[in-house]
Amino acid sequence: MDKDTQAKVQLWREKVSEPDLKAELEGLASDDEALNDAFYRDLAFGTAGLRGVLGVGTNRMNVYVVAQATQGVADSLNAHYDKPTLALARDSRLKGEDFQKVAAGVLAANGIHVYVYPRIEPVPTLSFAVRYLHTSAGIVLTASHNPAQYNGYKVYNDNGGQITDEAADEISANIAKVDPFEDVKRMDFEEGLAKGLIEWTPEEVLDSFIQSIKKVSVPGFKADESYSVVYTPLNGTGMECVTRILKEIGVENVTVVPEQAEPDGNFPTCKYPNPEFREALELGLKLADEVKPNLLVATDPDADRMGTAIPHDGEYKLLSGNEMGVLLMDWLANMAESNGEDVARKVAVTTIVSSAMPDALARDKGFELRRVLTGFKYIGDQIDQLKDEGEEDRYLMGFEESYGYLVGTHARDKDAIVAVEMCVEMASDYASRGMDLYEAMEALYQRYGYYLNGTVNAAFPGAAGAQKMAGIMQGLRDNPPAEIGGLKVVGMTDYATGAQMPRVSGLQKEEAQVLPPANVIEFRLEDDNKVIFRPSGTEPKVKAYLFSKGATRAESEAVRDKLQAASEALLS
Repeated sequence: MDKDTQAKVQLWREKVSEPDLKAELEGLASDDEALNDAFYRDLAFGTAGLRGVLGVGTNRMNVYVVAQATQGVADSLNAHYDKPTLALARDSRLKGEDFQKVAAGVLAANGIHVYVYPRIEPVPTLSFAVRYLHTSAGIVLTASHNPAQYNGYKVYNDNGGQITDEAADEISANIAKVDPFEDVKRMDFEEGLAKGLIEWTPEEVLDSFIQSIKKVSVPGFKADESYSVVYTPLNGTGMECVTRILKEIGVENVTVVPEQAEPDGNFPTCKYPNPEFREALELGLKLADEVKPNLLVATDPDADRMGTAIPHDGEYKLLSGNEMGVLLMDWLANMAESNGEDVARKVAVTTIVSSAMPDALARDKGFELRRVLTGFKYIGDQIDQLKDEGEEDRYLMGFEESYGYLVGTHARDKDAIVAVEMCVEMASDYASRGMDLYEAMEALYQRYGYYLNGTVNAAFPGAAGAQKMAGIMQGLRDNPPAEIGGLKVVGMTDYATGAQMPRVSGLQKEEAQVLPPANVIEFRLEDDNKVIFRPSGTEPKVKAYLFSKGATRAESEAVRDKLQAASEALLS
């Protein structure tokens, strides 16, 4: 440990009063490596806020780090608003309630009126509350789909979207000025309630959220009485809102996985509560074998991502985030056309690392497709642009490959509640025509080509990890490969210097939009294949996003396998 780290450790030994943190610190006394990892840096505050392992230290999530961050947020709000207000929520994560009370107390002590959801709620309900209550900002305590030892802290702007890079930089600078033991203004949560500075979020907010989602239901939708769904909230926040919206649209035959129904931040049934992975769905699949549903849906702990499994020919097929996004985009365009809307006016949005297949859909059906940087806030920005132009009704839907979707403009973040609603309606519609969603996706592949995707994750934990990640990205810039997986590199885009992203449309040529700088490198390969490298914004990983295309599934899979092996080698 260097001297600065040793000084921080000593300061915490003198100042920490919470028994669990004090005991943990004492337990680390003989483990220099673990102690160094807990204190060698301050947990970084970025556009996704904070996310880290629970525990003692400046590089961990604990009440002191949360209080310090909240003081930084409060200082920013008071600098920009005369009488700022804020909406606050949490998911089922461990320490979530403690962090919520600490954050609310700090905000109240800084004269900021705080609306607090009285129980755990999904992330999209926080985005909605900011918009409904017209607050100056929002905070949600969540670590999304990370393992149980994580928690996190996301900040939202006054339009319900995640904060911009500029706002994050300002808050980060404020946080750096705050001593977590001496400079944080504090107020007891109960005192804040008594003084009226802290207020429980009214039930009408959640009721309005559900009704707003119901409004995007396809006109005339009516599920067959026999249509059935198995649902798992993965011990997270989705239970209340998902079951409510399904009942609102007339889907009564819903069976919830009992072991995963109740909120539990330990996530005892799966190590990684991520609906992208089959392991997280095992209990749901076991229950589905018994009740034989038409569809299995799962939401992650903060209910902003949705995963699905489709019964098909005696087995369950899992659809990827890209496949579900493409299916919804195609189906919503078809529904709009059948309802007499001008599909050519519609705008769909996805990210640069999501499937290339939406381009083919847009050219064929005539709607406009916009691509943005990774992060749902950029999709929300596109909705805001349309709203500012008086054309909010043009928005069709948005999705990102990591299982996040938004239909409707009630929120500015991904929303698994509306995704479940739309998925169930879409699946029911296809069922009425004798098709399941796996077959519907196969039909799209056969029409447009097999656009397949994959991801390679290279983890770099600990103090040396950040340097390794930076070295990999710089190496790709300084010495770009001439070929990847035997396919010649025909073009390269370094998004760090900004990039132009043309808008795709079948009926009109749109002006290219300029994307803000990002630490992303794209290698375009022959035969419409591609690999994109990007450090994760929430975990110590570098990701390689693989894009393969073929006339058949086997042909595309063979190319993807080559890209995977080559990308693993580049990241090793």
